[in-house]
Amino acid sequence: MRVIAGRHKGKPLRTVADLSVRPATSRVKGSIFNILQSRIDWRTARVLDLFAGSGSLGIEALSRGAAHAVFVEQAKRSLVFLQQNIASVGVEAHAEVVAGDAFEYLTRPRASFDIVFADPPYELEMLHRLPTYIFQSGVVAPEGYLIIEHPQKLEFEPSVLWEPVVVRKYGRTVVTFFQSQHERTP
Repeated sequence: MRVIAGRHKGKPLRTVADLSVRPATSRVKGSIFNILQSRIDWRTARVLDLFAGSGSLGIEALSRGAAHAVFVEQAKRSLVFLQQNIASVGVEAHAEVVAGDAFEYLTRPRASFDIVFADPPYELEMLHRLPTYIFQSGVVAPEGYLIIEHPQKLEFEPSVLWEPVVVRKYGRTVVTFFQSQHERTP
C-alpha cells in the first residue's frame, strides 16, 4: 500500500498483517480522489478520517495538499501503524491523531470538515444509520462531503439531513459520497 499522488507519491504505508483492518485499495482510493479533485480546494481543505486504520485516506489527502487532517482510531495495533505512517510520510505538522472511538468523537467534535472519510468495519451494527449520525454531529461542513466505503448489499436509512450525490461500485465494495440536503453543490 502506497500514497498514490501528490507531494508524497510512492511513499509506502504499513498496516496490520491480519484482516482486522480493510484498507482502501489503490483503485478505490484513486477513484475517490479523482471525484474530489474538481470539488475541493485542497489548499484549505480540512479532513476527518474516521475509523482511520492505517490512515491511508487522510494521508492521501495531505499528500494532495489538504491543510489539516484529524485521524480517529481506537484499535491499539492500528494506532501504532497510523502514527508510524504519518511520521514516515512526514506530515506530522498537519495531522492530529485521536486515539478513541469514532462515535465518542462525534458526540463532541471540535470542528467541521470539508471531507469526512468513514471506512468502518462492514459488520458495524449501526452502519445503515452512519450517515445520519455523522451529519447530526455537525462534523461535515455546510458544503462538505461525507464519503463512506461500505458493502454493496447495504441500504442506508433515509434522512432529510443528507442525500447521496455520487455512488461508485467496485465489485462487492461501494463508495458513496453524501452532502447535506440543504447545502448541495453541483
